[in-house]
Amino acid sequence: MSAIAQPARPGALDGAGDAPPWNLSEEQVARLARELVVYHRQFRGLFYRKEQRRWALKYLQGLLLPERNKSVEGIALAVKDGNVRNLQQFIGVGAWDDRAVLRKHAELVAESLGERGGALIVDGSEFPKKGRHSAGVMRQYCGATGKIDNCQAGVFVAYASARGHTLLDRRLYLPQEWFAQEARPRWNRCDIPQGTPFRTKPQLAWEMIEQVVAQGVVPFSWVLCDEAFGDNPQFLGRLEAAQITYLAEVAVSTRVWLKRPLTRIAPWKGNGRPPTRERIAPGQAPSIRVDELAAQLPRSAWRTHLVKEGEKGPIRAQFAFVRAVAVRNRLPGPEVWVMLRRTLGESPELKVYLSNAPADTPRRELVRMSGMRWPVETCFEEAKGNLGMASYQTRSWPGWHHHLTLVMLAHHFLVRLKLRQKGGRSHSPRPAC
Repeated sequence: MSAIAQPARPGALDGAGDAPPWNLSEEQVARLARELVVYHRQFRGLFYRKEQRRWALKYLQGLLLPERNKSVEGIALAVKDGNVRNLQQFIGVGAWDDRAVLRKHAELVAESLGERGGALIVDGSEFPKKGRHSAGVMRQYCGATGKIDNCQAGVFVAYASARGHTLLDRRLYLPQEWFAQEARPRWNRCDIPQGTPFRTKPQLAWEMIEQVVAQGVVPFSWVLCDEAFGDNPQFLGRLEAAQITYLAEVAVSTRVWLKRPLTRIAPWKGNGRPPTRERIAPGQAPSIRVDELAAQLPRSAWRTHLVKEGEKGPIRAQFAFVRAVAVRNRLPGPEVWVMLRRTLGESPELKVYLSNAPADTPRRELVRMSGMRWPVETCFEEAKGNLGMASYQTRSWPGWHHHLTLVMLAHHFLVRLKLRQKGGRSHSPRPAC
């Protein structure tokens, strides 16, 4: 996507400028500008006022320009007839429904990328910030700096299929500290909706997945996630209850049973209340850590598989597979695949995945899905590196969600262009009458 992710110079997507990007002719640049207008037109009815529709298009144009400064001010200066105050109001406090825009976005993603074997990928991304006035900001782990830092944290769902990948939804994480009474003035300054409940990151992820399922337009067969979500039994339990197949990376300290243990309720001894809690029956084999399980497997249990084709050549790793019983609240849970993956070389690194896929799932399919989480990282790199995903300066709750919504629309616009270049099925809709 690198070629497409280098949009036009200032003005090239709004009709101004005299030098085409990507070594394209002026006619091709003009056609791209028209295609963006047509793409934006599919969302026009979701903006309540004429001015909102106008500034939405201007903002998309600005995000697609090669200017490094993708703040509201930078965009306003880069696009034709830009206005800093009007753009700030449109992003920060504009009364337009970003949720409705994302529902339409999901329909277009399904049209261009949708496949039955597609995957929803859950991941987090952080945004370093100075000060303490931005919605949800606090000192917490920041992936962008690799340490505990002052930042905002977002939870995202991406969609990936054999056709391509793009971001589908987003939520801003509001830390527990923001629910203290002394933090209430900050809520007002950041325009956080009253009654917003505390949600953990896995809970936010589940809400987005639940919405995808309820909308019923984006086809998928898998949910993929890293340890931040895979180590949360409640998150996995919700997927299991909804009969959604997952492949979740988990910590190497995760415990499983190799054989389902018997459970019982201890007999009442006649004193106090009768026991009601189920426990592991005496004499049952204990659960085992998955890294200890990996160490006990014979060499014959491991096979080398091709994970995916990387930029520097094929990526291979050794895999072993064990059927086991997951631990849920110290009791036996569902049967799962334990997929053990270790890198090749003298100092192999072990990664462990749990999956509720059926017992007859081909192992090559589990291997393939283990290499399918990278698209979400690529989405972040493309959106942050080329589309101003992390360049916003708004501090408000609506501003964060509005900005990220339009970034996702801009990213999908480029994905559609790339698909068309490759002869994919995505196509530009006819202009509305």
